[in-house]
Amino acid sequence: MKKDIILSGVGGQGILSIATVIGYAAIDSGLYMKQAEVHGMSQRGGDVQSHLRISDKEIFSDLIPFGGADIILSIEPMESLRYLPYLAEDGWVITNNTPFNNIVNYPEVKDIETEIGKVKNHILIDADDIARSLGAPLSMNMVMIGAASGSLGIDFSKLEAGIKFIFGRKGDEIVNKNIEALRAGKSFSENFLKK
Repeated sequence: MKKDIILSGVGGQGILSIATVIGYAAIDSGLYMKQAEVHGMSQRGGDVQSHLRISDKEIFSDLIPFGGADIILSIEPMESLRYLPYLAEDGWVITNNTPFNNIVNYPEVKDIETEIGKVKNHILIDADDIARSLGAPLSMNMVMIGAASGSLGIDFSKLEAGIKFIFGRKGDEIVNKNIEALRAGKSFSENFLKK
């Protein structure tokens, strides 16, 4: 088992929380993990990315080469396009389709979705809308983990355990909302792939 995952988005969207939950679940599953984080101008809405490598064998490098990513998990649609050169031929792009309009010439969302649609394996999800509908708009990043859960190669219960561990100090209500968001993302993804 090996999964090379690029997490991408904009500062403040919860990329590092995603990496922490998936990383905890991987280690709890007895897997090896390496992570490299690149923080852009996150205070100004700049891009943030993380390379997350998970394997049942020892990992020697924390960076994913071009063409080597099994998954691009993006919290922002334009950021998913930025990392397409890293995607393996049979890799997955799983992206939130809610834009973070931080530049004046931000492309039309439909144009971005058209480009993402050209990738054989992709999931487009409005994670922001799902999180708001649950009354937990800050759990959008957990919706995204749920949407990617079928591709991660990690037992779903381990992801739930990761949420409990990471958010446990914030109380049961926060933990339960984040698990609800995780499950909603998983459900969306399963229905999306049936189409």
